[in-house]
Amino acid sequence: MKKTTVILSILGMLGCKTSSALKTVPALDINKYAGTWYEIGRFPHSFEKSLNRVSATYEIKDNGKIKVLNVGYSKTDSTKKKEITGTAWVPNSQEPGKIKVQFFWPFAGDYWVIHLDEAYTEAVVGSPGLDYLWILSRNTEMAEADYQRLLQVAADAGFDTKRVERVKQK
Repeated sequence: MKKTTVILSILGMLGCKTSSALKTVPALDINKYAGTWYEIGRFPHSFEKSLNRVSATYEIKDNGKIKVLNVGYSKTDSTKKKEITGTAWVPNSQEPGKIKVQFFWPFAGDYWVIHLDEAYTEAVVGSPGLDYLWILSRNTEMAEADYQRLLQVAADAGFDTKRVERVKQK
C-alpha cells in the first residue's frame, strides 16, 4: 500500500495537467540558489504529511547537476528524522527557473521557481500543474507580512492558496 502511495505521488509530480500560463523567474543563478532553504508554507502531500522542520539543501556537483537533500522531522516525535537525497538540473538554460528534480529513477518532477528576491532569501516554488507549492526562506522564521505577500504571489500565479499549510520550523 505504501509503495502505491509513493508511486502515485511521484506520478502526480510529473504533472498530468499543466498551466502554460505559469511564469518562472527570468534569471536564476544556481550557485546563489545553492545552500539551505526552509519550508515556511506548502501544499499538503503524502510525502511530507507528518513532517515539521522541513528543509532542502542544494549543493552543486562537479558535473553541474545539483544534489538535493530534503530533511524533515516527525510532528509526533521530534527526534525522528526523515531524509531523502535526489538530483536536480536545469534542462534548458534559456528557462533557468524551470528545474527538474529526481528522487526515484526514472521519474522527475517539475520544480519551477516563480518568485525569487534579489538577495536569494525568499522563494516561491511550484509545479506547472498547480499541484505543488512551497514558500521558502533562508531563515526558519518569516514575518507575517512577508508570508502574506508571498501567498499573494502564489495566488496571482493561479495557485489555490487556501490549500497552503504553514510549516512549523521550531
